[in-house]
Amino acid sequence: MITAKNVFIGFGKAAKTLAGALAAHGESVIMIEVSDKMYGGTCINVACIPTKTLLTSSQNNQLGNAQKNYLNAIVNKNDVTGTLRESNLHKISDKSTVTVLNGRAEFESATQLKVTYKNGKTDEITGERIFINTGSTPILPNIPGLQESKFVKTSESLMDQRRLPTHLAIIGGGYIGLEFASIYANFGSKVTILDAGDKFMPRDERELATEVKQNLAKKDVQFEFNTQIDQIEDHAGGARISFTQNGQARQLSVDTILVATGRRANIDHLGLDRAGVETNHRGVVVNEHLQTNIKNIWAMGDVRGGAQFTYISLDDYRIVLDQLVGEGKRTLAEQELVPHVVFLDTPVATIGLNEEQAKAQNVSYKVGKIAAASVPKTHVLGNTTGYLKVLVSPDSHEILGATLYCEDSQELINTISLAMHQHIHYEVLRDQIYSHLTMTEAFNDLFSAIK
Repeated sequence: MITAKNVFIGFGKAAKTLAGALAAHGESVIMIEVSDKMYGGTCINVACIPTKTLLTSSQNNQLGNAQKNYLNAIVNKNDVTGTLRESNLHKISDKSTVTVLNGRAEFESATQLKVTYKNGKTDEITGERIFINTGSTPILPNIPGLQESKFVKTSESLMDQRRLPTHLAIIGGGYIGLEFASIYANFGSKVTILDAGDKFMPRDERELATEVKQNLAKKDVQFEFNTQIDQIEDHAGGARISFTQNGQARQLSVDTILVATGRRANIDHLGLDRAGVETNHRGVVVNEHLQTNIKNIWAMGDVRGGAQFTYISLDDYRIVLDQLVGEGKRTLAEQELVPHVVFLDTPVATIGLNEEQAKAQNVSYKVGKIAAASVPKTHVLGNTTGYLKVLVSPDSHEILGATLYCEDSQELINTISLAMHQHIHYEVLRDQIYSHLTMTEAFNDLFSAIK
């Protein structure tokens, strides 16, 4: 029997940060991770870091052999994730009160776990507190032939393929699918997106969706909407996708298929029922403090069924730490207003209300909008695509929302988020003195355009 005050299942963003903080308070910690390739969690190993590393490489993919460029990008991606994974391991394992175990954990009771190692041996673990941070896993839809196909990849496994697809089909037109479409189109693949819906980027306003779609189409990304995938069959060198579109039977032959139909909470093998932990279709059920219905068990990050972002997992750590060693005032309510970024080539960043939502909700607003090309830095960066748009309250003068489709929008949105959370009047950003030459100085013109 191995005992610790704090036991973590999963080495994700929230877990590793909370484990480090509790260890710094002198508390004993056991960190259980099933794979030595997942230290640091989903973001570092199979999501944010590798995809953004590939995106950066794809943007520099101008000269030379496409396959060679792609292979070099995969090797570089592996180097980056490997370095960060090792760094994250040692940030935790080098602490004197922390023990890291590589094995599969499952509950035997609310305070006891069994860990099974690769060699078949097991250990019994007892924890005063138990924290679940096992992340999410790709959803594989029930399509005949999908599981058997040699040419089907997930968002995780595609990035391990060292051969650049000639023709990549992406099942699913959500943000994950769009990011991969942008990356692989940059590398030189032909890309076809098959989406069951009838609307591109349905959660965004049509002005943005139309412009993003047009720019992806310029990269030879093709879109097929209202599609129902009927079957996938392998043949020599690739796979044939049979689908129905608007009542018509169609087929598409490709050499690689990416399934990007979402991710679900990774809870299947945890034995949560034996601990009495409540779950639903989204994942582990938690209260506003991330505590499950079992008072000594918490769930953080993707596994609790909330927004699947690394920065949300990091904030989950803050909420739980505040309960354990702080004032207990932090709650999930602070996550109701957060920025969203789609890392396309050009990135999209949004927060709060867009204009269509404001109109639908009868919210009074003023709007400011400028073209990205009016910002000098976009010309230096070589990409004048897109626009910047903000909504402000005519009464309070606070910012209601922003839609930024431009270079460095993923950075700009954080300044707007800060202003919104701190209830700063938009005139403060309008009149601020910004350094030159930067994208941030666009705020002078953007907020001056309010009318």
